[in-house]
Amino acid sequence: MISVLLSCSLSVENAILAAKKWDCGVPSARAVLGDGEAQGMEKGAGFKILFIAGFGPIVRDAASRELYVGKLGIGFREEKDGYLHTEALAGAKAFALWPLAHAAQSCFGSETWPEAIPAPQAWLEFDVDDVGAATAALEAQGVRMLVRNRTEPWGQKVSRFLAPEGLLVGVTHTPALRE
Repeated sequence: MISVLLSCSLSVENAILAAKKWDCGVPSARAVLGDGEAQGMEKGAGFKILFIAGFGPIVRDAASRELYVGKLGIGFREEKDGYLHTEALAGAKAFALWPLAHAAQSCFGSETWPEAIPAPQAWLEFDVDDVGAATAALEAQGVRMLVRNRTEPWGQKVSRFLAPEGLLVGVTHTPALRE
């Protein structure tokens, strides 16, 4: 249900109508809204999403860099390994161009994304109050994690999975974004 709401960039109500029209598997408006209120932030999920920790496309070549830096004029800070990021765009705590090799390293410990698993087009992270609890709750609902409760070199704790539409989704605890 979350993937429909996020990937379509629609209001909750319009996402439900679209999901019903396209038979995306949304059971009912009541199940998502529960008598007029959006659920999942605190109720019934077993964990609490605090904010979007980051979002950006998974990039394979220079064309993405040209679009975001050259054509859209987004000012990024570049790390020595080619990771471009900014924390200055309103709406999310971070926006970054994350190389596919880096995503593969984070999920699989190798710079090569496994051919048997569809490569993601973008990533989305939700900072949560408890990564372990969020991971357990999602797995209990049938979500297959690619990596569980990993602590990244920069201190972020993360579990990641692929959403149905191909987003690489993380539930995270990102200390640098909470300061």
